[in-house]
Amino acid sequence: MKTITAFFSSRDQAEHAVRELRNKGFDKEISVLAKGQEEGNNSGRTSNYTGGDSITNGTSSGAAIGGLAGLALGAGALAIPGFGPLIAAGPIAATLSGAATGGIAGGLVDYGIPAEKGREYEDRIKQGKVMVSVKADDNRAQEAAQVLGQQGGQNVETH
Repeated sequence: MKTITAFFSSRDQAEHAVRELRNKGFDKEISVLAKGQEEGNNSGRTSNYTGGDSITNGTSSGAAIGGLAGLALGAGALAIPGFGPLIAAGPIAATLSGAATGGIAGGLVDYGIPAEKGREYEDRIKQGKVMVSVKADDNRAQEAAQVLGQQGGQNVETH
């Protein structure tokens, strides 16, 4: 199995990419990572990932995750030490939930992404980029990478 990753500038772009991946037959293999809003930030910003609900208190409120579960299974809000709130959906959510001490980069290594890339990816997520990843066998990896690129994904890579 290969892990294909791409970064999107907005959650809307990422959601469109996930929908297109699903249209191509990818489903349970899709994961999404996005920075959650810091607690105490009262901007009231909403997200389609959370069904339009504010994720201001995302690390403590599972109810704010609703809409994201529709895009990828296993959605949840995590608090990663040294990072803050993180929204994770899909198979990667389980991997990261056990990675509290290693941060995002450590969890990504367990997910099949090299440590150096994991640190780079963590920085991109901190900057507000949304990561979409897909696990695919060798026969479908190129197809997944093409979909991510066609949907505006940046830094599309296969591991």
